[in-house]
Parts: sequence; structure tokens; C-alpha cells
Amino acid sequence: MNTSKLKPYLYLGLFYGLVSFIVRIIFIFHPITAVKFSFVESLKLLFIGAITDVFVFLLASSIFALYSLFLSDSKYKKPYGYIIFGLLVAAFLYTAAVPGNIFKQYGGSFPEVAMGFIGLKTLLFGSMLFSPTKRIKIRNFLYFIVVFLYVLLIIFNGVSEYFFWNEFGVRYNFIAVDYLIYTNEVIGNIMESYPVLPLFSVIFSLALMVSWFIYKKTKSELLTLPNFSQKLVLLASYVLLFAISLIIIPQLGKIKTENTFAREIQANGFPKFYQAFTQKELDYFQFYSTLDQKVAEHQFLQQFDPPTLSRNINPEDPELRKNVVLISIESLSAEFLEHYGNDQKITPFLDSLADKSLLFTNLYATGNRTVRGLEALTLCIPPTAGESVVKRVNNKNKFSTGSVFEAKGYDVKFLYGGYSYFDNMEDFYKGNGYEIVDRNNFKPDEITFANAWGVSDEDMAKKAIEVMSQEAKSGKPFFHHWMTVSNHRPFTYPEGRIDIPGTAKSREGGVKYTDYSIRKFFEMAKKQNWYKNTVFVIIADHCASSAGKTELPMDKYRIPGMIFSEGFIQPQQFNPTMSQIDVMPTLFGLLNFKYQSKFLGQDVLTNKFQPKAYVATYQDLGLIKDNYLTLISPTKKVKQYALTLQKSKNPENFKIFYDETPVKNLQQTLVDDCISVYQIVSFWLKENKLNK
Repeated sequence: MNTSKLKPYLYLGLFYGLVSFIVRIIFIFHPITAVKFSFVESLKLLFIGAITDVFVFLLASSIFALYSLFLSDSKYKKPYGYIIFGLLVAAFLYTAAVPGNIFKQYGGSFPEVAMGFIGLKTLLFGSMLFSPTKRIKIRNFLYFIVVFLYVLLIIFNGVSEYFFWNEFGVRYNFIAVDYLIYTNEVIGNIMESYPVLPLFSVIFSLALMVSWFIYKKTKSELLTLPNFSQKLVLLASYVLLFAISLIIIPQLGKIKTENTFAREIQANGFPKFYQAFTQKELDYFQFYSTLDQKVAEHQFLQQFDPPTLSRNINPEDPELRKNVVLISIESLSAEFLEHYGNDQKITPFLDSLADKSLLFTNLYATGNRTVRGLEALTLCIPPTAGESVVKRVNNKNKFSTGSVFEAKGYDVKFLYGGYSYFDNMEDFYKGNGYEIVDRNNFKPDEITFANAWGVSDEDMAKKAIEVMSQEAKSGKPFFHHWMTVSNHRPFTYPEGRIDIPGTAKSREGGVKYTDYSIRKFFEMAKKQNWYKNTVFVIIADHCASSAGKTELPMDKYRIPGMIFSEGFIQPQQFNPTMSQIDVMPTLFGLLNFKYQSKFLGQDVLTNKFQPKAYVATYQDLGLIKDNYLTLISPTKKVKQYALTLQKSKNPENFKIFYDETPVKNLQQTLVDDCISVYQIVSFWLKENKLNK
């Protein structure tokens, strides 16, 4: 076999090695690198780094290998070429003309991206099929594009690692994952912080020059393509090297060094990024401001009676063994309700129910994702840096709302209209003692409408009634947590239910349809013999959007929440500031539950309650208290904003918009409060102290 076919890999690999070498040299001498390395130590770092780079490149070249594998002239021969072309045309017509195709179900820009990609693929394949004389030119052009994309990625990664090191003194961690999630905000920050146009011009120009050099040196290899047997040998060889790389890279990462900078310099950015993505955590003690551990713990626990993590809750009145239905509604911002000034009348049922409930008027979500809301309602703990506990490896056997109900002899279930493996929900809830009812439990005739996220809320409501009624027959009380799905992009739902057509794919339509479905649920529930012995908790999982002028805009985290039970809960409003994590401890208080608690939320109806709320992104951690928003961020940054309500026609307790004025002279007590919360919760999670 002609080994010259490996020339593209050799050139790309050498370029990747050169860029990585330059990056490591810069890191060694960078001002943020607070240690000095001897010549021998530097050589060791560079050597281990170079070995790591070789195996990382072998993994990274997998896409290029697949591209090379499918380079062939035989696929254009009759009848294969026409069959492939026909399939591509069919795929394009599917994306372009079928109203309910899978890409349109998801919504956003997915349909356009899919149609563009498949359309371009169809056009190029057709050109090479019907114009054989132009085949080499087209193939060369595509080859150059592939090389260019690889080179651009190599350069861009090197530049990104430099800027990341410049700010944090480490290679990629979860903050880098966070940057991909908050693309708009990050791009905006980059545009304001760096000379973007000159920088990108240099990167693009350099990528073009290097790509052209590699292309000129290797394009001749496209004139004679390997035959099938040669491709099999190449594929087998690559698979072997790929497998070896998967084994060796983790071992190289285990090479011991007590120096953090040395460990980071000899590492490779791509595995570090993958590790950050899979671990989904951000080490609080490495990146955030801290207090003395005992001081932080003492300060945080002062809000509880007694001031300990594990405490006995002993109400004087007898326990009430009522059924509990917790409905967490997808993306329901407070601003959608008429109570908070919305004049679109898209939540008529929820607004009417609010007037019959214990309504929490000043309630804040802990985060901006469903899994963060589920964490808050299930574990009743403040958010921590990185991903929600729901998506972490160490997410099982936690002290939870479900464990409290389970200890009382309740049937405990999590109900979800989609497939619960999404966002690791199945793993989390099963690992914490919940039974799962999801799309897998639906018979075909029980589904009247579904989209990419799951069955409609209306169908889920019917299923929930069926499950609850069946459980009631057993004589056991039940706690069922239903997570809705319809108020999510693409905002599609059955026609004829509300006055906003499902084809509009509007968020207002999604909100109104969910409101309609919950009304249908209550209409069905009222006919059941278990209804009057049931308490309903209705609350948003998070708000519709978290983008704003500041890192944590107050209005974007404000959510509706209420507890309703006909003949049991007296209609009233609770107005002090409170957190999503306080809702379930408050419910347990209403039921007079006796239990040993590790909840970090409070029963807001007790005298001990301190008005406050915790809000967070993946890296910014905030405390709302005493009309201030205090933020702590990586690299030990601290910000504080004075909060002033903006004028509006809304009643005082339903005003949601604040002016957030930066504070120069920080309120240190609030800063210490904020640090102590997140420091202690991070520590307790790490040490498994919040387990059962």
C-alpha cells in the first residue's frame, strides 16, 4: 500500500503539534503562571505534552478519516450513483416540503440548516455524477475546504486557550462549556473586550495560507484513490490507533505533579474540554472567593432552628396525609400572568387559580434550565457552579422531597411527557427512589399529538389522571411530580384548543396551550374521589429567557408559584422575597410533617424565615437580599447591585422590573452571606453530606 496517502495526516498533525508547542511555551512564561520552571522541568512538560498531542490528534482526525474513506469513483457508477442521488433528492424534498418533518418539529434555525446542508450535498453529488470531467476540480475544492476547517479549528483552539489561560490560569473547564451555552452573551463580551476584526482577520488569513500550503503538498494524492481492500487496511489501522489513544490519553493525564500549572501545561485542551463537559462541575474552591470553612458554615446555618444541617421538624399539630401533586411548568415567566401585568390573556386558568391559592408573589427560580428547577424542587438546595446535580454523576441517594414522602408511605412518581432519559432525568429520579412515567408508558391510541419534546400536555394530563386514580385505589397516598413540555420550542400543539394556531409556533401559544391543558387536568381531577384530599403545587421550572443587561436580570428569574387545595388552603398572598427551594419545605409545614430535614430551603410561613433568594447561571452565583443583588463569579470576582423597583401600573407586590445599580462600596455582610451559601453547599455536595 502506498503510504503517501498518509501525507495529509502528517502535515495536519505537524501543524497541530507546532501550534500546541507554541501555546505551551507561552503558558510557561505567561505572567499568570505564578511558578518558575527549570530547563529540565520545562523539557519534561513539553515532552509529555507532545506525546499527549499525538494521541489527541489521532482521535481528532477521525472526521478526516471518515471523509477520506468515502472518497471514491465507484459510487458514481451505474446504478449506485443514481440511487444515492435519488436518496439525497428525497431527503432534500423531505426537509423542504414535509410540514411536520423532524427538523421543523424542533423549530428555530434547524430546518434551514438541515435544508441547506442536504441541498448543498445533493448539488455537489449531482454535479460530480452528471459532469465527470469536473469531478476532480470539485473534489479538490471540497478537499481544500476540509483541510481549511481543520486548520482553522487548530488555530482557533490555540487562540482560545491563550485567552482562557489569560483569564483563569487553566485550560478549559466548565466555564468553556458555559461559553457555548451563552453564545450571544459571550460574543457580545468578546466584541467589547478585544479587537475582534483584526484578530479574526489574522486567524482567517493564517488559516488560508497554511491550508493552501498543505493542499498544494497533498492534492496529488486525490488523483489515485485507494481501492476497497486498501481502505479496509487503512480503516483497521486507524481503528487500532484510535483505540490505543483512548487508553493512553487518560493515563497521561494521571502523571502526578503537585504543581497545578505544570499539570495544566502538560495537558491538552481538547480532553480537558471533554472532561469539563462530562463532569459538569466547576471547582468552587479553585475559582471563587472563600471564607474560613467554620465561619462560612456557622454564618449559613444561622437561618435554621436549630442551626445545624440535620434538624428535627416537629410541628405541634397532627400530620395531614394528603395526596400531593407538584406541577412544574416549562419556561413560565411571571410576566406571562395577568397578575404581573400581562394583557394578552394567555393564562386565564392559572390567573383564576392564583386567586384561590396561597400565592407566592415574589418568588425566584434558582436557574435558567429545567434541570436546575428540578434540582431546586426535588433537593431544595441552592444552585452550585457548573451543571445541575440532576446531570452529574454523583446524583443519587440524595435527601429529597421524594425521600420524605417515601418515608411516610407515599407512592412517589415523576411524570414526564417526553423520554425521561433526556437531560439525565431518568437516572436522577430513579436513583432517588422515584418511579418514572414517561412517553414509554403511552399506548399509541393515548397520543393525540406529539412533537420532538414529547406528548402534548393535554395527553399527559389524561395519563396523569389515570395513574393517580389507579394509585388512589391502593389506599396509599401519592406524591406525583408532573413536568410539562408543551411550552417549549417549537411551541406546537393540537389545533382547535386555543385561539392561537399551533402552526404559529409562538411562545404565547405555548403558554396558553399549557394553561388550557392544566385547566383540563383540574376539570378531570375534580371528578375523582381523591381530589378533595389532594394538595396541588403549581410552579414554573424556570423563566422563558435569562438574557438581560446584567449577568442575572431580576425580572428574568421571577416566576409564579402557588399552592392550591380546595377546602384546605385559604386564598392568600405571601409577599416577601423567597426562593424556589423554599416551596416544598413550606408545603411540608402546611401538612405538619414530622421529619428529619437536610433541606436548605425554609418554610416561609415560620417566624425563622429570612426573606432572600438564590439565582445563578452556570458560573455566576447570586443572592437577592435586603434590596441588593450580590454576585460572585470565577477568578474571585464580586459584584453588587442596589435594587430599585421601576414604576409600573402593577400593584406593589407584582412589580417585576428593577433598576440594578452597581454598588462601589460593597455591603460586606451580604458579600459574606453570598460566599458562605455557595461555599458550604459546594462542600456538602462534594462530601456527600446532603445524601439521605
